[in-house]
Amino acid sequence: MNYEKLLFANSSGVATLTLSRPDKLNSFDRQMSVEVIHALDVCAADATVRAVLITGAGRAFSAGQDLAEAIAPGTKIEDILTMQYNPIVRRIRELKKPVIAAVNGVAAGAGANIAYACDLTLAAESANFIQSFINIGLIPDSGGTFTLPRLVGMQRAFGQMILAPKVGAKEAEARGMIWKAVPDAELMNEATALAQKLAVMPTKAIALTKEALNRSMANNLTQQLDVENELQTIAGRSHDYNEGVKAFLEKRKPVYSGA
Repeated sequence: MNYEKLLFANSSGVATLTLSRPDKLNSFDRQMSVEVIHALDVCAADATVRAVLITGAGRAFSAGQDLAEAIAPGTKIEDILTMQYNPIVRRIRELKKPVIAAVNGVAAGAGANIAYACDLTLAAESANFIQSFINIGLIPDSGGTFTLPRLVGMQRAFGQMILAPKVGAKEAEARGMIWKAVPDAELMNEATALAQKLAVMPTKAIALTKEALNRSMANNLTQQLDVENELQTIAGRSHDYNEGVKAFLEKRKPVYSGA
C-alpha cells in the first residue's frame, strides 16, 4: 500500500508510524485509519520489526475523529468504530511486539485513547490529553471506557469523561495515565531510544507478558495463575530463555532473537 496520510519507516528493528495530517491536527479520517491498520499488520508480519513507535506529525498527536467526515451524508458512527478505531486498538493490544506512543502534542478523543492503548506512552511536557467526546454528545470509544478506569480509577476516569478537562503531560504521568513526560525537545530521541532498547530485548517474553496482562483483565487470581503457568511454560522453552541463561552463566551480553 502507498501511504498518503501516514509516514512509515523501519530502522534498527523499530517501525515508526507517524500520523500525517498535520493541517487537521492528525484527526482520523477513513483513509488514515486504513493506512494505520495496514501498517500495524505489516509490523505484525515482518520479523525485522521488533518494536513499534507511533507519533504524530506537526503540533498534535491526534485530535481524534475528523468530524467533517463523521457527519457526511451516509456515514454511520457505528461503521467508524467497527471499521476504524476498534481494529486499530485491537491490533495494538494483540500485536506480539511492544508498542510505544510518543505524544508530541494534543491527544484528544480517540487520539488519547489510542495512546492509552499502547504498552508505554511518553509525552512531551507541552502535550495534553482530553476526553472530548462529551462536548459533542458522545461517549468515549476506542477502548477508553476500558483502559482509562484501569489506569486512574473509576472516579477520575468518570471526571475526565464527563467534565473533559485538559490533562497536561506531567499530571498524566503523576496519575499513572502515561509512562513518562519528557521535555519537548527530547521526546523523539527518548522514545526512539526506548523502542530500540526494547527491540534488542527478549521480545518473545515481552509478547507473552503483554498477553498475560491482556488476559488478566477478565480473570480471577486462580485463573491468572493458570495463565502464568501456561505462558511461562512457553517462555521457558524459548530460544531467548536459553540464550539469557547461557549469557548469564558465561558473563556476557545476551543476543536475543525473539524466538
